[in-house]
Amino acid sequence: MKLINRNMVPDSELPVKVLQFGEGNFLRAFVDWIIDRMNKTSDFNAGVSVVQPIDRGLIHLLQEQDHLYTLYLKGIRDGKVLSEHEIISCIQRSINPYSDLDMYLAEAENPDLRFIISNTTEAGIAYDANDRPDKGTPNTFPAKLAILLYNRFRHFEGAADKGFIIIPCELIESNGDNLKKIILQYADDWGWEPAFAEWLESSNTFCNTLVDRIVPGYPKDRIHAIWEELGYKDNLVVEGEQFHLWVIEAPESVQKEFPADEAGLNVVFTDDQTPYRTRKVRILNGAHTSMVPVGILYGMETVRESVEDEVMGAWINKTIFEEIVPTLDLPQEELEKFANDVLDRFRNPFIKHYLISIALNSTSKFKTRALPSLLEYQKRKGSLPKRLVLALAALIRFYKGTWVGNEIPLKDDADMLEFFSGLWNDFDTGKINREELVEKVLANKSIWKQDLNKVDGLHALTVASLTEVHEGRLEELLKDQA
Repeated sequence: MKLINRNMVPDSELPVKVLQFGEGNFLRAFVDWIIDRMNKTSDFNAGVSVVQPIDRGLIHLLQEQDHLYTLYLKGIRDGKVLSEHEIISCIQRSINPYSDLDMYLAEAENPDLRFIISNTTEAGIAYDANDRPDKGTPNTFPAKLAILLYNRFRHFEGAADKGFIIIPCELIESNGDNLKKIILQYADDWGWEPAFAEWLESSNTFCNTLVDRIVPGYPKDRIHAIWEELGYKDNLVVEGEQFHLWVIEAPESVQKEFPADEAGLNVVFTDDQTPYRTRKVRILNGAHTSMVPVGILYGMETVRESVEDEVMGAWINKTIFEEIVPTLDLPQEELEKFANDVLDRFRNPFIKHYLISIALNSTSKFKTRALPSLLEYQKRKGSLPKRLVLALAALIRFYKGTWVGNEIPLKDDADMLEFFSGLWNDFDTGKINREELVEKVLANKSIWKQDLNKVDGLHALTVASLTEVHEGRLEELLKDQA
């Protein structure tokens, strides 16, 4: 069986306009797919040069198959279950800066280069004082980008039209602002002339972003069957869900240069991405976090099973639409569309997402993802959201570590596990009652950063909900709330 090659994709040579730091599954299933779509539906006509951001990577595999790979998108779109695949052909070349630093720096001299895109993990946008411009390939991504930017500044003599649009995709808040801050710090550390910092500020645009697509990755267990289906061998097949969202905080000029709207893509340009980030964290992540302890105690194993269960599914639906959506400030139609998309993503028959795997560090997740909705609901409505409070009560019970005679494999910081273990041991031995147990949990500022006992009515409703859960009446309570 032949390896995928350029003979399968005629006329796929493109001028390189995008420099991409990272060759992993997410970038190939999200960013490169978007670029490919824009190439096919507009005059974007942009090729990608991929930079391997760490010493060990995948570019040798890209090079072996002419920088081509197959993307499968699987999931629910517009109410229909779809599995589609296509060859992504926008990547033109790839560089390992650890083995060929000169080749990497030469990218700065490409007059067509306009965009810098990255996904180097959440830890990638970091400062390292040991990085130097004169000691070979820098360690951090910001330092690598700094030396490339400086080379471009010097090569084009500070030309205003030779700056970049820089769009990082790392999952941290204010990713563009943080990246620029670190590069400016390096410029200062390394004694570069002030004119470089001025050029960086005036001629380059650093965008804050939010990205969203579940990418399970390389289907190793089914790859031979996939090759048979395709009729060719591809060592970089990647799978992703149908849903995608890219929120880019940038001036209007960037949108004009990045024609995602012409391709019908779910790419949102805005002057403030905060509401979109809040929407994702509250609805998608908040629903996940809320359903985990409730679903596990109710006997569910996966996200899909939970949302498709008659009782649990109705409870999740009302949690989202009646208790989370009302706490958000975007237009109602947008919020409801996003919420329905989330439920379709939860129902994706191609992804088996186990609740127990989402349960990692559930207390900190509840604090950042579900608690803000609970508190905002009370602020706006003057009452407590009973379903989110049930999720909190179920979380407390979940952290007992056992349920109907079976051990729950809790995964959290040792201090957190010790805290809950001690409380439940004190309860089981009669040293504290249920009211005192809940009071101690709500008062733990190391979890919540505040004393939740001060939230009017929360202690009493949490105790009542925990009582129902602990005494085996969870199903009745769920039916009542659904």
